[in-house]
Amino acid sequence: MDKHAGLLTIGQLARRTGLSARTLRFWSDEGALAPASRTVGGYRLYDAACVARVELVRTLRELGLGLDDVRRVLEGRATVAEVAATHVAALDAQIRSLKVSRAVLSTVSKRRSTAEETALMNRLARLSATERLQIIDDFKADVYGGLDIEPQLRDRVRDLRIDLPDDPSPDQVDAWIELAGRLQDPDFRDRMRTFLELNIPVPGQNNPPGARIWWARQVVNSVARTRADGVSPDAPAAADLVATLFTNADLTVVLASLEAGIQADAEQYRELVSRVRGERGAPDATEELRWLATAIRHVTAQTAGPAPTPQR
Repeated sequence: MDKHAGLLTIGQLARRTGLSARTLRFWSDEGALAPASRTVGGYRLYDAACVARVELVRTLRELGLGLDDVRRVLEGRATVAEVAATHVAALDAQIRSLKVSRAVLSTVSKRRSTAEETALMNRLARLSATERLQIIDDFKADVYGGLDIEPQLRDRVRDLRIDLPDDPSPDQVDAWIELAGRLQDPDFRDRMRTFLELNIPVPGQNNPPGARIWWARQVVNSVARTRADGVSPDAPAAADLVATLFTNADLTVVLASLEAGIQADAEQYRELVSRVRGERGAPDATEELRWLATAIRHVTAQTAGPAPTPQR
């Protein structure tokens, strides 16, 4: 009786499993598919157990496991569950990396960035959590460090956290790239410091007259409704709105606070922080604030009256 009866050649095994003989030969050479026997001429032969083994190897390979892990499972040195858990963690890391890559490339395409800008954005996107935290802390120390503010507010600033989650969306990465670039810009820091000096109350004193523009959203909402009605900033209705919003406040001080925030891009900063956190913040109100600044300038110009005529 033929002792090789019922065994399959590598070609027959290929036809049975739908895999190429080349793939099966490679798996066999790598120790993941040992033949059941060999012919006198040295040709590999496979039995029914090898067919089942091929299906297991194929499944694990389709799931992305390397042959080293496959061999560990086949040799009983690890369970499928143990290898799967390790591979899940590796896949999660790879997915996060791919998301970052996609976000950077999307931003590069949208901004038509140069090679140097692309390299910078890629570096900012791939910073570790510790490195990102250091950027935030450096910004807070530089901008808030010299301000005379209430201890309670200083504690809130110290505890403020702006960071990407473990699994950020492309939009969060895109927002972080832009925010990190701004936070490290000395000019942006100077403008933010000036803005905050004019809009954060000094201990023991009342809020600056322009501060409610930034901390009370109803100011922006009132301006938005007025703009929606088609009112121009030099119209009497705009002057009435200014009088309603600021009553007896010194409008020159209000205007200084307002313009400082516009120059600091405070609304864009707020929006970027919300996007990095994955929050749905209020829409950018920069255009409403510019309208309001124009309206205040018009009111103050009218209040000042015409310049005196020089005396001969």
